[in-house]
Amino acid sequence: MTNTTTIRVRYAETDQMGVVYHSNYFIWFEVGRVELLRQLGFTYKEMEREDQCFIAVVDARCRFRAPARYDDEITIRTHLKNARESLIHFAYEAVRESDGTLLAEGETTHIVTDANLNKRPLPEKYLDAFKRAVRTSD
Repeated sequence: MTNTTTIRVRYAETDQMGVVYHSNYFIWFEVGRVELLRQLGFTYKEMEREDQCFIAVVDARCRFRAPARYDDEITIRTHLKNARESLIHFAYEAVRESDGTLLAEGETTHIVTDANLNKRPLPEKYLDAFKRAVRTSD
C-alpha cells in the first residue's frame, strides 16, 4: 500500500539558489505519513487522543537526487517498510510531476511511546493495520 500526496513548492521553501531547502523534505515526508495513516482508516490525532499512542521519530534520512524549485508539483509517495510491536519504519519518494524525476528518497524510523515518551507496544488495531499495509507493499 502506497499513499501519494501532491505538494506544490512554495517560494518560502526555497533557498537563495532557488532550490528547495533540504529540511522541507522532512516536512513533506510527514504530510505523506499522516495521509498514509488516513488511508489505513485512522488518524494520528486519534492514536494520540484515544489510545495515548505516539510515534516518535528516532531516525530520519534523506538522499537528494535532483533539485526541486519554486512552483514545481511534487508527489510524495509513502509506504510502510516494516512494523513491529514498538517500531515503525516508513519509506518515501519525492517525484516531480512534470517529468517524473526522482528528487529525493527518504526513510524514517519511529518508536511507539506513551505521552511521557516511555516505550510501549502499539495497540493491536494499529499493529494489524500496519502489518497488512506492509504485506501489500511487498
